[in-house]
Amino acid sequence: MISVVIPLYNERLSLDTLYGEIVQTAERHRLDLEIIFVDDGSTDGSWEVIRGLARDDARVRGLLFRRNFGKAAALAAGFRAARGASIVTMDADLQDDPAELPRLLEVLDRGYDLVSGWKRERRDPWQRLVASRLFNTVVSRATGVRLHDHNCGLKAYRDEVTREIRLYGELHRFVPALAHARGFKVTELPVHHRPRRFGSSKYGVRRFTTGLLDLASVKFTTGFGGRPHHLLGSIGLAALLFGLAGLVYLSVLWTMRLSDPSITALHQRPLLIYSAAALIVGAQLVSLGLLAELVTAYLRRDNDTFSIAEQVGMAGTVPPPAALDAQPFRQS
Repeated sequence: MISVVIPLYNERLSLDTLYGEIVQTAERHRLDLEIIFVDDGSTDGSWEVIRGLARDDARVRGLLFRRNFGKAAALAAGFRAARGASIVTMDADLQDDPAELPRLLEVLDRGYDLVSGWKRERRDPWQRLVASRLFNTVVSRATGVRLHDHNCGLKAYRDEVTREIRLYGELHRFVPALAHARGFKVTELPVHHRPRRFGSSKYGVRRFTTGLLDLASVKFTTGFGGRPHHLLGSIGLAALLFGLAGLVYLSVLWTMRLSDPSITALHQRPLLIYSAAALIVGAQLVSLGLLAELVTAYLRRDNDTFSIAEQVGMAGTVPPPAALDAQPFRQS
């Protein structure tokens, strides 16, 4: 089975058309699929449309949030509810073309774990195009995952990817980078991008700013999430060495001043303040790194720090982390 996960917020006008296009593609290519709409607290009647689609077609399932939690939370809920071996995500604004489904799945069959859509010919205003290119360039260089369009909503995953990736905040933009950090094979595929027909974009300058902040979080968690003391401790040790070197230098000057009063007094030298501050900051960073290491070691008890690609000759399977144990959804 293939699970199509669609997060949405106030997209009532496009849902019937999107559903029809997905069903048409499934019938044309004989795809066994389910469609999971995740309503992120819409206020325009989107849930009533989803409820009607689910009533008329058993392949349609719906999740309704009590309020707007964001796209990352909607994707996480959709991933948890998905029953398919392959999962495809797309936006509900009709800019993502459901006809691309077979092509994405074909690339997965070549041995890739995640296929990200690349809107090579985007139907967006020039302001968004410039911001998107800048954002994608920064993300590619920072994470080492060379994609033209990290933020494309049209993606295909193997189910093991969605089981292992933790999404929260605004991290949905960085799923390829998070998957790559876990050892999954990531690639991209040029896809058809259509102009928006209904509503308006949910993205703006603020999203670009928060995206850069989230990039820093991703870079830290993927690079030092399991060993925070390596980062904090390294900076702390550098500060300690600077402070000690400064104090040693000042001690030599103090000794020389005993025989040569013309040498400037220590309390008049800014280096004394800088050295003392470096010692204090260095000691704090080393201590903070040790505390972070303790917290990481405690949390690591219930979370795997590895990703298993295949097992052979095992009586059972390695269980998933406790944090990923699926919670039952209340169905109506």
